[in-house]
Amino acid sequence: MAAVSRFGTWVRLAPMLLLVLAATACGGGVRDYIADTYALQNTAGDAKTYTSKDPVGTTVSSIVAEEQPAARKADGGSEYLRYDDDIVTVSAAPGGGSLVRVEDIDGRYRSGGYAYLGSGFNPGSPAGGASGSGGSGSAK
Repeated sequence: MAAVSRFGTWVRLAPMLLLVLAATACGGGVRDYIADTYALQNTAGDAKTYTSKDPVGTTVSSIVAEEQPAARKADGGSEYLRYDDDIVTVSAAPGGGSLVRVEDIDGRYRSGGYAYLGSGFNPGSPAGGASGSGGSGSAK
């Protein structure tokens, strides 16, 4: 009879265990990927800047391969990637490599700080469709 009781306990706990495993397997998004992959240079409020030894194009390709952005735009040698909760800016670092800045979407984005990048970067603009692709993304 005790075996049936243990079996019943496992049957009740199995859905919770599966939920926990699924949540941890999904990863932590682009912010966690960047933190795990690149060296933290500095933090200012909710924005963090990381360094990469790779040039802009290679760094962006690595980030995009991990998680596709809702919008992407190249401008003046920098690449801008918009995610649901973050804006990632990758630019050339003085002396080689690149700088990766991650900031919460509630900051400059909500006040229109990225509106000059066009579709997908205007506050409230649609994230999907052709307008979300935002250019070639070939800054190197």
